[in-house]
Amino acid sequence: MKQIILITGGSRSGKSGYAEKLALSLSATPVYVATSRIRDEEFRRRVIHHQARRGKEWTNIEEEKELSRYRLKGRVVLVDCVTLWSANFFFDLNSGVDESLEAIKTEFDKFTAQDATFIFVTNEIGMGGVSGNETQRKFTDLQGWVNQYIAQQADQVVFMVSGIPMRMK
Repeated sequence: MKQIILITGGSRSGKSGYAEKLALSLSATPVYVATSRIRDEEFRRRVIHHQARRGKEWTNIEEEKELSRYRLKGRVVLVDCVTLWSANFFFDLNSGVDESLEAIKTEFDKFTAQDATFIFVTNEIGMGGVSGNETQRKFTDLQGWVNQYIAQQADQVVFMVSGIPMRMK
């Protein structure tokens, strides 16, 4: 039976660790879909750290945008993270918020049409002040709307604060 779980929160709130434990509690062989693009050396180290946490029980897929290319029926699938996934669309579409939002929603719907358990990790980047940078403001808007869309589709929403999961839905 299809299920969508959204795990959200701020940076270093424990989202990924919680999502990984949840996926392993639901399947002995979950799928990890990494959406990031390596932009610099510091970020490469973060990716290596995340990879080192996962054991051989994981099937690892690296996919920047087209999640629906993978047939994962019956699997538990962890997508980490929606924010980086959204950024890939945003920058490829020249910071076009409307175009990015439509492309993300279309791809999300195609991907989650499969009968699988989906766990999406995302960031609440709009909880701070308003940026003075126009591109950052546009991306914050996009990410907020993407998070709202996924939350509406989700069966469960968990908000992480200081490593503590709070079930919202």
